[in-house]
Amino acid sequence: MSKADQIFIDMCKDILENGTSTEGEKVRPHWEDGTPAYTIKKFGVVNRYNLAEEFPILTLRRTALKSATDELLWIWQRKSNNIHDLNSHIWDEWADENGSIGKAYGYQMGVKHQYKEGMMDQIDRVIYDLKNNPFSRRIMTNIYVHQDLHEMNLYPCAYSMTFNVTQKKGDDKLTLNAILNQRSQDVLAANNWNVVQYSVLVHMLAQVCDMKVGEFVHVIADAHIYDRHVDLIKELITREPKPAPKFWINPEIHDFYDFTPDDVKVEGYETGPQITNIPIAI
Repeated sequence: MSKADQIFIDMCKDILENGTSTEGEKVRPHWEDGTPAYTIKKFGVVNRYNLAEEFPILTLRRTALKSATDELLWIWQRKSNNIHDLNSHIWDEWADENGSIGKAYGYQMGVKHQYKEGMMDQIDRVIYDLKNNPFSRRIMTNIYVHQDLHEMNLYPCAYSMTFNVTQKKGDDKLTLNAILNQRSQDVLAANNWNVVQYSVLVHMLAQVCDMKVGEFVHVIADAHIYDRHVDLIKELITREPKPAPKFWINPEIHDFYDFTPDDVKVEGYETGPQITNIPIAI
C-alpha cells in the first residue's frame, strides 16, 4: 500500500469528522454560477513524507506527474508569471489579456536581491547555500511579498520552502530535507499535486547538490474540502490503495536549469479511475 494514500485518507477523514464548516459565513471564493463556495476546514494540518522510502504520489487516482513538474519548473526554473510559458490551462482564470498573473509566483522567484556574495534571486541563493553552506538554518524562499500583493492576481497559496540538511551517521552524502508552508489548500484539487511538485523539487535539488533525499514536510494552515467536493472525497477515500510506484529522475542532469518534465517519471504506476470535471472555486 502507498503510504501517501494512507496519509491522504487519514487527513480527509479528519477534516470531514473533526473540521469546522464555513457555511453561512462571508467567504471570498465562489462557484462559476456565483454561489458562495463553503468548505469544511481543518487548521494546522502537518503531513510528513519520507522521500527516501517512497515517492508520495497518490494511487487512489492519477496525479499528472509531468504536468505538475511543468508547473513547478514554470515557477522555480523559468521564473515566469505568464501562462503562455506554461503547458497547461490551470492558471487561465487568473491571467490578464496578456497572459500575466501579476507579480506572483515565478515573478517573485526571479527578483534579484543583494547578498554579501552578490546579486542573486531566491532559487540561485538556495542552490548556492546548499552547495557552500549546507548546514545553514537560513536556506529558504518566500514569495508572499506584502508590498506586491496588490499587483498579484492571486495571492500565493504555497508560499515558502525551508531547506534543512542533515548528516546521517554512516552516510557518505548529506541528506536534504524540506518544509513547504501553505496558507490554504483545496484538498481534492491540489493536495497531491503540490506534494508531488515539491517532492520532485527536493529530488532535483538533492541531485544537483550531490545529496540524498530525506523528509518532505507539508504544513497547511487551512486545509479544506469544498462543499461540492465532499461526496467526491468520500468516494475517493473508500478506494483500495495500490503499491507505490518507483520514482526515476534522469541521473545525467547536474544543473537545475537543465531539468525538463521528461527528466522525471514513475514506473509501475497503477491507479484507480480519475475524477473528471472537478468544480473549481474561484
